[in-house]
Amino acid sequence: MKTITATELARNLSEILDRLAVEHEELVIERNHRQVARLVPGPGRLTALEALADVYRTLPDAAAATWEADSRASGLQGERLPKGVRDPWAS
Repeated sequence: MKTITATELARNLSEILDRLAVEHEELVIERNHRQVARLVPGPGRLTALEALADVYRTLPDAAAATWEADSRASGLQGERLPKGVRDPWAS
């Protein structure tokens, strides 16, 4: 965890926030050699399709098939489920 001074934060706020967004690492802010705050990256964002992609595994087989068919047919804000539902944790 990197430590920066409050003065450095004030002088370079935009650059530090950009770096925080890219590096996803917490920063400790010090004032007068004492820790006063931490900057923590925000949570990542998922689309609704990504968030719900794995829900079919928690449903009984019949309910999962119905959910998948309905999802493919209706679309969500113009998006439709792809032909194959992928495992979001598979590499």
